[in-house]
Amino acid sequence: MAKKKETKKEIVEETPKVVETPVVEIPKVKKPTWEIKDRVYILKNNRSPLSKSIRASNIYWFDEEKGYERELKYCENQITPFVDEMVGDQRLSHIVFRSGQLFVPKNKTTLQKLLSLYHPHKNKVYEELDHKKKADNHLSWLEFEIAALNAAKNLSIDLMESVMRVEVGSRVSSMSSSELKRDTLLFAKKDPQLFLELVTDENIQLRNVAVKACENHIIELSQDQRSFSWKSTGRKLMTVPFDENPYSALAAWFKTDEGVEVYSQVEKRLK
Repeated sequence: MAKKKETKKEIVEETPKVVETPVVEIPKVKKPTWEIKDRVYILKNNRSPLSKSIRASNIYWFDEEKGYERELKYCENQITPFVDEMVGDQRLSHIVFRSGQLFVPKNKTTLQKLLSLYHPHKNKVYEELDHKKKADNHLSWLEFEIAALNAAKNLSIDLMESVMRVEVGSRVSSMSSSELKRDTLLFAKKDPQLFLELVTDENIQLRNVAVKACENHIIELSQDQRSFSWKSTGRKLMTVPFDENPYSALAAWFKTDEGVEVYSQVEKRLK
């Protein structure tokens, strides 16, 4: 019997088709540049006269995109404060603060934009009342106050004296420890930011020693406040740099090689 011829089947490998993912452009959502809401404007420095008018015409704002100043005017019958965009009659309106405030409802967008964005008196004569910003500032102040009071509570008597000498001067020398602690806490509450700056000032204690050394007639400041010398011998110690507080200058000098030895002797005599 004749053998059947074996035929080899040719295997053809198909390359898989790559399906490209279509690029879909996602439209960017434009955030509104102007929030529609009621707004309140107040006069600066807590002023509250019965009425205060600000200019509603003959005012200009420099447009950086256009490269020139544009005239502004508040007209209730117009939808823009820019004169070059107005159409038809221009019926000028007044801008008046009553008892230091001006409430502008959300439907008066033209006046709001004029006051919030373009008016030259913004943040000079008046400002927009921002409750969130006001709350943030109040919170920061409270945090400063808490930190200052905690620091004041834990201060040593010597450091209390150093800090309070800045506030009350030489009177601190005659204060009892109870008075010193009380006044330190009151100072921390009244001006927490300044108090914390003084507490963290590395020269504050040195400055206090400098003042006490002069009060106790250990070191003497010349009448022209230009130099310090030993009271007992009259030997000159240092010259005060021009336009610098004498005691701050002496405190800084105490940290020099020559001043360290003098500081050590002053401390011993003060004890």
